[in-house]
Amino acid sequence: MAANTEGSREDEISKLEEGVHADNICASQSNTSIGFCSSPSVVAVAQKLIAEAIGTYFIIFAGCGSVAVNKLYDGSITFPGICVTWGLIVMVMIYSLGHVSGGHFNPAVTIAFTIFRRFSWKLAPLYIIAQVTGSILASGTLALLLDVTSTSYFGTVPVGSNSQSLAMEIIISFLLMFVVCGVSTDDRAIGELAGLAVGMTITLNVFVAGGCRPISGASMNPARSIGPAIVKQVYKGLWVYIIGPVIGTLAGAFVYNLIRFTNKPLLQLVKSRSFLPKLRE
Repeated sequence: MAANTEGSREDEISKLEEGVHADNICASQSNTSIGFCSSPSVVAVAQKLIAEAIGTYFIIFAGCGSVAVNKLYDGSITFPGICVTWGLIVMVMIYSLGHVSGGHFNPAVTIAFTIFRRFSWKLAPLYIIAQVTGSILASGTLALLLDVTSTSYFGTVPVGSNSQSLAMEIIISFLLMFVVCGVSTDDRAIGELAGLAVGMTITLNVFVAGGCRPISGASMNPARSIGPAIVKQVYKGLWVYIIGPVIGTLAGAFVYNLIRFTNKPLLQLVKSRSFLPKLRE
């Protein structure tokens, strides 16, 4: 009997020890997950992604909303009003959220910054997902609030040929990225004017490419075209508004970075790759 009693006590002790060990493992795992979620770097990334999603949401909501309302209510906003709306909302979002996320709100801009080492390769896919998500949510909101028909579609569709729209998107995206590089990445520029300069550039581009006889609709932003296309399922010429802005922004960033360091020979710049800006997280 004594042997049985001692054996049962040992079993109880071992079970208690196993339970304590399991609790410690669970506690350590819980602390690890809590610590990861509360890590400053993780919180900072989450804040940037939320800022990109919110900024893109309101850019699409205001810009595309002005297009839809103008079509639904017989030109009540007018074409100049649409142009100014696009420029103002981009400027407002840059000044409101630019210090949080950098104020990209555009997958083409994010790709260009990443390739020219102004942005992290790890964050680029997350930024693009956040931007497209914001565009889809804004387009869905407009589709719910407004009676959007095929004639009041607020997305971008080539009016002429795809090649004409592609060329236009490349040109205006080039100008946009050229200005962005000039006012936001060059230390010699006045950084406080970045939002105003970018907003005015978008206003001018919309005037040219989306005028009374529009060519491409002046997207300059893949997210601006992808969101409405997905919500309303209008995919005609969508590739133009994905490829065009990317090519244009890459060309604009490349040309500006070539003229940024004019005090060195071109061969030296290419050989040392010093014409590429350093990485900024």
